[in-house]
Amino acid sequence: MIVGGFCRVCSKLNRPFPPLLKLKSGKEKYMLKSRKAELIAELSESFEGKAAVIVCDYKGLTVAQLETLRRSARAKDVKVQVIKNSLASISLANAKMTGLELKDTNIFVWSEDVVAAAKVADDFASDKANEGKFVIKAGYLDGEAADLAKIEAFAKLPGREELLGMLAATWMAPITNMAVGIDALRKKKEEEA
Repeated sequence: MIVGGFCRVCSKLNRPFPPLLKLKSGKEKYMLKSRKAELIAELSESFEGKAAVIVCDYKGLTVAQLETLRRSARAKDVKVQVIKNSLASISLANAKMTGLELKDTNIFVWSEDVVAAAKVADDFASDKANEGKFVIKAGYLDGEAADLAKIEAFAKLPGREELLGMLAATWMAPITNMAVGIDALRKKKEEEA
């Protein structure tokens, strides 16, 4: 028993209770209002201006599987976090994202790139090891609430890097064709000479 910062045994010796053996008072189980306010402010700022916020159910995933999801998301500059529904709904409302119903256990996937966020969520959900454990519920894409079908449609689009590659190939095609034609003309002239 702790009495005034001293344990009963240690109080006879007039020594303070060792810090490693301190008992939790029970208040540590709950988040303080100040911490909630900080977290809501951080999340509101993080959600604000993001093109995509996707809500998924993660019930049944192991810690290793969640870390795999976070690693794949980090590689595509996508953020993944488990957030309490009440805090998430306030943060989403502060970021002017309405129309999402938050129930049960939720993990949030968000990014400035709609396609990247949709791909991360869809790829992880369609993986055989996560089937039934990670389920996309709904999202907020490009300024409006989105259902599963819309999120899957965005996931099928080519990513930013793929689109840039296609654009570069399209721009380079005439130059490449001209170079091939000039080389063929050069070879023909050499054969005739």
